[in-house]
Amino acid sequence: MKILIAGESWITLSTHLKGFDFFMNADFGGGADKIIDSLKESGNQVNYLPNHEASRRFPQTRDELEKYDVVMLSDIGANTLLLHPDTFSRSQRTPNRLKLLADWVREGGGLAMIGGYLTFQGIYGAGCWHETPVEDVLPVTLRPNDDRVEVPEGFNPLAISQHPILEGLPTQWPYFLGYNKTVARDDSQVLMTAGDQGDPFLAVRQLGAGRTAAFTSDCAPHWGSTEFYEWDSAF
Repeated sequence: MKILIAGESWITLSTHLKGFDFFMNADFGGGADKIIDSLKESGNQVNYLPNHEASRRFPQTRDELEKYDVVMLSDIGANTLLLHPDTFSRSQRTPNRLKLLADWVREGGGLAMIGGYLTFQGIYGAGCWHETPVEDVLPVTLRPNDDRVEVPEGFNPLAISQHPILEGLPTQWPYFLGYNKTVARDDSQVLMTAGDQGDPFLAVRQLGAGRTAAFTSDCAPHWGSTEFYEWDSAF
């Protein structure tokens, strides 16, 4: 398959105060390396757009989207796709990529959203995916506000349905440290729940000719624990 992964990157700014003096430094980080390597080892072609590149380079036309079988959104806010730099900085018209993505799914595309602080709704609701065309095609509905559920004591997701996605995986999964709280749609299938909480952890949906999946925890730290990150069955 040809897969496009967008998001799962960050830039950290640090201020160092040392008495009278101070300085600042910046660092770039990302959590997509393992999932990208795993997908490539399985024979897939992967194109990765970190957040700072996705705003400009994420597909703007149906033809560009048709190059891919699957789009994966991980820890990327809706505004990054909605506000192309030509619109935000130059007041020019650009395609609504949220509508474009949703239409592409209905006509045969595959979409997966992976949880985090800026997917689903995320911290302070800043992900802004609620009431967007993309939410309309997901297997879950979103809360209008901050939907994080922090579980510092950890939880183990529970498999409650059989599905080809889970074939060959152990029934006992590593622990996770949080997830985005969502509600399953009536026409979706919840495959795993977030431990005893019972909220969707992994859900799928057939929508027209397309398919969508929601993985409500993270594929990288901190919600994705070290135990998960080093789990042979994960990547």
